[in-house]
Amino acid sequence: MDLKGTRHLLRKEGLSPKKKLGQNFLVHKHTAQRITDLAEIDQNDVILEVGVGLGALTEPMARAAKLVIGIEADSGIDRMHQEQKNLPTNVRLLHQDILQADLEQLAEESGGRLKIVANLPYSISTPFLFRLFRHSDIMESAVIMLQKEVADRLLAQPGTKEYGVPTVLLSSCAAVKMLMRVKPEEFHPRPKVDSAVVRLTFFPASERIRNLDHVEPEKLRKVVNAAFGQRRKTLINALRGGGINGDKQQITVAIEACGLSPSIRAERLSIEDFVQLTNTLDQL
Repeated sequence: MDLKGTRHLLRKEGLSPKKKLGQNFLVHKHTAQRITDLAEIDQNDVILEVGVGLGALTEPMARAAKLVIGIEADSGIDRMHQEQKNLPTNVRLLHQDILQADLEQLAEESGGRLKIVANLPYSISTPFLFRLFRHSDIMESAVIMLQKEVADRLLAQPGTKEYGVPTVLLSSCAAVKMLMRVKPEEFHPRPKVDSAVVRLTFFPASERIRNLDHVEPEKLRKVVNAAFGQRRKTLINALRGGGINGDKQQITVAIEACGLSPSIRAERLSIEDFVQLTNTLDQL
């Protein structure tokens, strides 16, 4: 559906993009098809789509997949699709908030690990990414449209200002790859920033840390959050202020046992450093 058709449909149904839901509808068919192609969908796949919207991505994905389970939080859009029955027959529409949805149940209904494709509302991008981390054991892949700045954070290198909590946590369980950039004119309404599509391919542990000692995801999350919680502070002070168990001397010994300086800042640590540090601190 093009821009003119999108505006016409919204007027006809008495709908409008909701700012609080972060709605920006994709209006270029070639972009929707390109995202579908990059998602590498085949006829045996069950796809979980987050944010069905007007169906721009849903329709090409339905042609490629066995089944599309569409999650839509907007009650007006859900009503429109239910009344018009305008989605392909192999699409099952669920009126839910993806941040509250039972991902374990959806994975079971999908017949295994989840394969997600989403034009993600910008307002939920960060909490959604953290949900993927927490449920990485039931994820196969996620092809996601994000603000470009969020995509840049996922791909950031140590020592850069973009490097932070999402970078470390998602890289601990997935390989992240930039697929394409998307300009504001591809949407209605136009967002104020560029967008990007990234692929996350999940593993029990990412290739980078597979040869290290096993790390508990929640323990890693706690250490990473503490380290970056006050990122201008030194690592020792950030960990102490972030609720990590142990006194200053014990935490210092743990940091030094990993070959790190207590005066280093979190942004200088690699993913491997964080895994080793988490396991060392866990012994306190």
